[in-house]
Amino acid sequence: MPTFQTLLVFAAASLALAVIPGPTMLLALSNGMAGGMRRAAWGMAGAGLGAGILIAVVAVGLGSLLNASATLFNAVRIAGVLYLLWLAVQLWRSPPLDLRAALAHAPEQPGQGRAAFIRSLGVALSNPKTLLFFAAFLPQFVDATQPQAVQYAVLGTLFVGLDTLVMVAYAAAGWQAVRWLSQGGLRWLHRGCAAGMAVLAALLAGYRRHGA
Repeated sequence: MPTFQTLLVFAAASLALAVIPGPTMLLALSNGMAGGMRRAAWGMAGAGLGAGILIAVVAVGLGSLLNASATLFNAVRIAGVLYLLWLAVQLWRSPPLDLRAALAHAPEQPGQGRAAFIRSLGVALSNPKTLLFFAAFLPQFVDATQPQAVQYAVLGTLFVGLDTLVMVAYAAAGWQAVRWLSQGGLRWLHRGCAAGMAVLAALLAGYRRHGA
């Protein structure tokens, strides 16, 4: 079990990293605008599951495999770039929101929550930088002389919990934007999320590991 001091430092570092607007945060903002907190909750569940899977992968040592294999790394990287670009196009082409329906808490169409879940899960799993980050970040807080499975479970749960809290804030910001912005303002905010996703795709496309 990690010490209280280790958990405190880990929590501070995790929170600082979570507030940086990455693809899952942009999706939370977009989901909050497009479908309110219900759809955003589905997306957050997908992102949380994705982070949990990556942490489990690191815990069993597969993160080092990705780091060692240039072919595998590039395959995942290309998949991540294409997926982020596809999401950017989808967000850019999304029609303006119906403010009256949103304010009336119109029922969500079947399948929209599941689609938000799958999109966020796909983003979380298709970014090799995230896996490499976990592979470099998490072991620093794990005591190799103690049972590691419990430590990874505790640290992973803490990271996912903090990350989810930040996503809630992003999603709430998107939902409040629906209440206060004009149709034109919402359109450009939505397109801003799309542009941010495209920028992240470009950064991932140009990403090279140290020594690669």
